Amino acid sequence: MSRTKSRIAEAARPLLERSHPSVEEIAAAAGVSRATFYRAYPSREALLRDLDLEPDPGARERVVAAALDLVTRSGLAGLAMEEVAERAGVSRATVYRLFPGKPALFQAVVQTYSPLEPVTALLDRIRDRPPEEVVPALMQEAARTMEGRFGVLAVMLFQVATGVADSEVAREWALERVAGDLAGYVMAQMQAGRLRMMHPLLALQSLVGPIFLHLATREVAVKRLGLGMPLAEAVDVLAANWLRAMRPEEGA
Repeated sequence: MSRTKSRIAEAARPLLERSHPSVEEIAAAAGVSRATFYRAYPSREALLRDLDLEPDPGARERVVAAALDLVTRSGLAGLAMEEVAERAGVSRATVYRLFPGKPALFQAVVQTYSPLEPVTALLDRIRDRPPEEVVPALMQEAARTMEGRFGVLAVMLFQVATGVADSEVAREWALERVAGDLAGYVMAQMQAGRLRMMHPLLALQSLVGPIFLHLATREVAVKRLGLGMPLAEAVDVLAANWLRAMRPEEGA
């Protein structure tokens, strides 16, 4: 590393670790001109890479939020990394440093905004309890996560379920969560005789489907049909119905 680059790096590190300084502020701290900075480093991101520092703390969240907005509007086909960078207020290089491509970025969108992460995290804490306790708790967590953003989730689910280009990483992550965590719990309860035996995927579909349908029709049902039941109460009813249907058959 040249003496000028070393000087800039030494001055920049404490600034970058505390805040989000501009190139001008870094150059001033190093006692060099802006032009000298750019001769040493072609961009601010090049300096970050040299110092092995991440972009500013809020960059990842802004990038994921911008990607969600684009996917919601235009699907994965409309997810352009350049536009994500512009909307998030970062450089294109920063986007690629955080996410090496569209598949990784879309996977982060699904992980951040779908109910799978909070639901499986809750399951990890309570998986030793019986279905009568676990299932209502998981359904309530899923409903809370999805409430108010069902349209966004429907778009993401469509992109994942139909296997459009660049959705492979997100699909594999979702399948791992569903098959490895949720289906694993359901299968264990079936083997223990607490739930009746059936294919665990069908059991999960019959569990999740009513929540999606309720959230998809809830606004219309409240405004036009007078359904004034609170969401938590409605979810408890759906959970009770599922548990009743999944009760082991006598003598089985």
